[in-house]
Amino acid sequence: MLKKLIGVLVMLRECVTMSLENIRGNKVRSFLTVLGILIGVMAVITLITTVNGVSGSLTSSFSSMGAGTVTVSVSGSDLKAGLEGTELAALAALESIDGLTPSVSLSARVSRGGSYQSRISVSGKNAFYFRINDVVTRGRAINVIDEDNMSFVCLINAEMVETFFYGVDPVGMKLYISGIPFSVVGIFSDENTESIVSMFSGSPDILIPYTTALKMNNDNLVTSFTAYLAEGVDSETASAQLEEAMAPMFSFEEDCFTVTTMSSVEDTMEEMLSMMAALLAGIASIALVVGGIGIMNMMLTSVTERTMEIGLKKALGAIPWQIQAQFLIESFLLSMIGGVAGVALGLLLSVVLSNVMGTAFVLSVEAIALGVGFSAAVGVIFGWAPARKASRLNPIDALRSV
Repeated sequence: MLKKLIGVLVMLRECVTMSLENIRGNKVRSFLTVLGILIGVMAVITLITTVNGVSGSLTSSFSSMGAGTVTVSVSGSDLKAGLEGTELAALAALESIDGLTPSVSLSARVSRGGSYQSRISVSGKNAFYFRINDVVTRGRAINVIDEDNMSFVCLINAEMVETFFYGVDPVGMKLYISGIPFSVVGIFSDENTESIVSMFSGSPDILIPYTTALKMNNDNLVTSFTAYLAEGVDSETASAQLEEAMAPMFSFEEDCFTVTTMSSVEDTMEEMLSMMAALLAGIASIALVVGGIGIMNMMLTSVTERTMEIGLKKALGAIPWQIQAQFLIESFLLSMIGGVAGVALGLLLSVVLSNVMGTAFVLSVEAIALGVGFSAAVGVIFGWAPARKASRLNPIDALRSV
């Protein structure tokens, strides 16, 4: 038994040696065949690794923007369209909530002197927003007195300063918003106002008291707000308390409001990115199939060219599985050479793309295993038919064809 096993191992070693010699003997043809597998594996590795890096960066950004917050959107019912100030105060007093900031938006025509711009984004905020977010770079923030009095005061960003107050200190100056004179009390930075809302709708250009924004919208109800969690409280607990407190405000009717946590947003984003990665990997795998067809074509050509060699081996006593193993090993080696090279180039390209895109490089063991495993499978599957054809050649017919 041991002698038989040693004989098989020696035969396999000879097959590997002969396969490598045949690959070296046809350098150009072997290179072109390997190139198809290389491109396919490189594409799979690059796409999956890059998407994983982008996913990690997006998840990190989402977490940093929404850490310790819960967003509530009110769709309302037939009897109640939103929340009043007293109801917002009651929600802010919940044990799990540190405070909340209403979100009231409007688009306005802004002017000063002879300059004007339309469709400027104006957002209504409360004093708590400025206490939590350090956005004021000059002047003062909106305070509780501004909220209670519905004061016509505003903070503007750098773009508004350049547009309407170029070369002039804007603090204390007047700016007309929808024809109403507002006093500029401060300047805020766009870089410090990142949130999930601003990611999709853009950062506001002007901040005013939310009560003033409601008045300009001819409304007194808030339909969206962000709740900041108390220290040590998780988002699930806060969401449950908010839902319990808001349910009686809408007479326990269903689908009157939606509480969104960052974890649910992150889960949805990760699911979408995973689906995209799988789709892109599937598309890239087509190149591997094309490479496999190239391997089959080369091996069929090799069988035709080596008909005499096959006939001589069979005449000297080689059995079919030995002939089949030799050609199958050669096909496997061709595919694995392309697979290993594709993995190396794919990882290198992923590093370059990560640096260009400014995302983190995430080494994906699954992607490497997929690329190598797929290339090995391609070598075996597409090399099987040529190897079987070689093993079934009649030695007399093979020698006669010389």
